[in-house]
Amino acid sequence: MITTSHITMRFGKTTLFEDVSVKFVPGNRYGLIGANGCGKSTFMKILTGQQEQSEGEVTIGPNCTLGYLRQDHSAFDEHTILNTVCMGNPELWKLHCEREALYSKDELTDEENDRCGHIEDEFGEAGGYSMEAEAAALLVGLGFTEDLLGQPMTVLQGGFKLRVLLAQVLFGKPDILLLDEPTNHLDMESIEWLVELLKRYPGTVITISHDRFFLNQVCTHIADLDFHVIRLFPGNYDDFTIASLEAREHQEKANQKVEKQANELKAFISRFSSNASKAKQATSRKKTLDKLEVKKFKASSRVSPFIRFNPKKRLGDKVIEATSISKSYDEKIFSNFSCTIGPQERIAIIGKNGIGKTTLLNVLCGQLKSDSGEIVFGDTVQISLFPQDASDLLDADKEAIEWLGRYSDVDTPEVELRSFMGKMLFKGQDVLKKIDVLSGGEKARLIISKMMMEGGNILALDEPTNHLDLESIEALNYSLSLFPNTLLFVSHDHRFIATLATRIFEITEDGIVDYPGTLDDYEAEKKKKSIA
Repeated sequence: MITTSHITMRFGKTTLFEDVSVKFVPGNRYGLIGANGCGKSTFMKILTGQQEQSEGEVTIGPNCTLGYLRQDHSAFDEHTILNTVCMGNPELWKLHCEREALYSKDELTDEENDRCGHIEDEFGEAGGYSMEAEAAALLVGLGFTEDLLGQPMTVLQGGFKLRVLLAQVLFGKPDILLLDEPTNHLDMESIEWLVELLKRYPGTVITISHDRFFLNQVCTHIADLDFHVIRLFPGNYDDFTIASLEAREHQEKANQKVEKQANELKAFISRFSSNASKAKQATSRKKTLDKLEVKKFKASSRVSPFIRFNPKKRLGDKVIEATSISKSYDEKIFSNFSCTIGPQERIAIIGKNGIGKTTLLNVLCGQLKSDSGEIVFGDTVQISLFPQDASDLLDADKEAIEWLGRYSDVDTPEVELRSFMGKMLFKGQDVLKKIDVLSGGEKARLIISKMMMEGGNILALDEPTNHLDLESIEALNYSLSLFPNTLLFVSHDHRFIATLATRIFEITEDGIVDYPGTLDDYEAEKKKKSIA
């Protein structure tokens, strides 16, 4: 069990949260949610002892172990992938290292010989003989092939290093498991594997995530950080959304009832206050009126951007036709793929990480040249693109408003640009920030702003939800559902795909599967085939 008592966190004059007292109990899985910048990661660091709170205290149950998904991706570069995971159980790893050191010696002292007789029992009781097999199983579940396990951590890129660190914290089987954005850089298959593992996890789980599918599948409770406090709600993210809306509606109805009663009392007092026979009643009603209170709604830290994609040019019937296209780098990505994409199709490109989803999207959009075959675009096609890596698109030394102005109509007044950026949550001086100091979420919203200004009649998006908070994801999801034309997108967000896609391109080791239906239909079809 882990509890907080009257926790307050301030940075200068800014209060992130105050007087937070919550209890996280074993067997429950909590989704810690809130707007970007509200203090979720800071609260998580306070729980782990990495951040000192301004006031209050954190209490961890006696003999409880705590595991935290590390953000320092280079901390284990000198170790192999498998050993990095095994180090997630410090006591077992210490025994392993001592045992290896003893057995590597040519000659042993009497004391060392005696130690050899005892260490095997300790090592076995601690689970040492199955240590490497269990660590390997975690890594395979997260998408690693067995030939990689003995390689050094330096062979991995950031996303795969994060997977190893996730396996490391899971390997330790802590009583309290803290995960900050564990689904970042995971593909759909790995997310589903993690979901199943966490659903069986016997301890306390507290996770920060913007993945709605993950929160719905994993969480038994939602810890909502808003109004500078944390409130616990039973159920998953959808349950929380319904409960919070119902609570607000209930309060609005209660306020309406109070306002109606107040108006009736005021009318009586106004009419009869000067009437001697009614003066007593008027005075009584005045006392009742003074006691009435309309509860004000606190200003939520949650704000949703206003996103709408309006094509400037009508899209014709002919959109994209690909014939026998192929692409290889050191290895073949895909080959001999043909497809015809129509004017109202919503195509999700899915598959494991590193298998070529971004490459296929860029080839289909004309951003990359195919090694063979051809891509033919309709005469009316205008593509607006959201790239996964925006470093080439964004000018780091430019102010946000200056950069965005390039995509507006000629001579758009600054006041109009500011107003437009305000709808995308850039307030006041935020518009003058240099792009290199913008957060990941701000950069994503700036690129979405660019796409809206371009007014393309085809939208192509590569992992657009990676840096957005839940409110921005919901707003983007809704706006894309209203878009009348062709949509091509890469995503690992299960709900995003399930609510938008009408056609699936899955890239596999055996080629590209072109399925003419929704994600739910496609997964049901795959399950049926696997059973058969």
